[in-house]
Amino acid sequence: MIKVLIYSVLCCFLISGCAPKIKETYDSEKGYVGSISISGAFALYPIVVLWSEDFKKIHPHVRFNISAGGAGKGIADVLSNMVEIGLVSRDLHPQEIAKGALPIHVAQDAVLGTINSNHPDIALIRKRGFTPTELRGIFVEKRYKNWRDIDSAFIDAPIEVYTRSDAAGAAETWAKFLGETQEGLHGIGIFSDPSLAQLIKEKETAIGFNNINYVYDLKTKTTSPGITVVPIDKNANGKIDPEEDFYMHLDTLTSAIRDKRYPSPPTRDLTFVIRSGQHSPLLKAFIEFVLSSENQGYLLENGYVPLDQLKNEIERQKIAHEI
Repeated sequence: MIKVLIYSVLCCFLISGCAPKIKETYDSEKGYVGSISISGAFALYPIVVLWSEDFKKIHPHVRFNISAGGAGKGIADVLSNMVEIGLVSRDLHPQEIAKGALPIHVAQDAVLGTINSNHPDIALIRKRGFTPTELRGIFVEKRYKNWRDIDSAFIDAPIEVYTRSDAAGAAETWAKFLGETQEGLHGIGIFSDPSLAQLIKEKETAIGFNNINYVYDLKTKTTSPGITVVPIDKNANGKIDPEEDFYMHLDTLTSAIRDKRYPSPPTRDLTFVIRSGQHSPLLKAFIEFVLSSENQGYLLENGYVPLDQLKNEIERQKIAHEI
């Protein structure tokens, strides 16, 4: 059974050190010899660590150098030839494609609105949820500055709004859901998913957004102590209907993502970005390993949604023709 790993981090994570790149070779006894450098989105970091450890069981002479610092860092690093794979949790921009960025989707997850689980009105929030319009009023328009501005039954207290300070796929995806760009989100900027989640846990009247893996405890499959999800009232009828009520357990949430009952965005593709025209048998072998049915199969137990069969085949064809 795959051991669940979640690392609380701020800036950099390293696996197997930062030694110079090893010359890539292959033989029938050693398997692959070489190194793969990876950086980028916090959303993908935990599962990439698991994939790299499993790949090393087959090819023990491969070194992985993995760092997390946000999707923007992943794109910048891969386009500047600092890494072989950039981890990206948002759509690529046309100018990034023009510079040679090639996206290979490897999983799906979602960005969730988050709130302190000890908020004075948490029971009412779970019952009524927030409409996309109300969330836009909080994060974009600054129309609501006090909780009572949203609902007269709420506490009379300022809304503490938090966003991401780094170029983050979570922020861009959440903004896209609200009809905006990351630059249009208002709130106090916090670097990294783990730090934003921790801050929400510490402040009873705070609201923010996070990737799934920083909201749910992967052992209990319920939300982590101190943080919970803001339910989305998609049909804006003032309540969370049974078909909208899937946040209390990770399995029901991932099922809702897979069945498209949770909106897209903030459901999104999680992506490996490589440089177009890069030829590396080792890199190709690793990405094929990631897309294999076995490794897609344990995504759900780790808080991700696997690609459907058609999408998986499309990504495999990219590998066959591009690497």
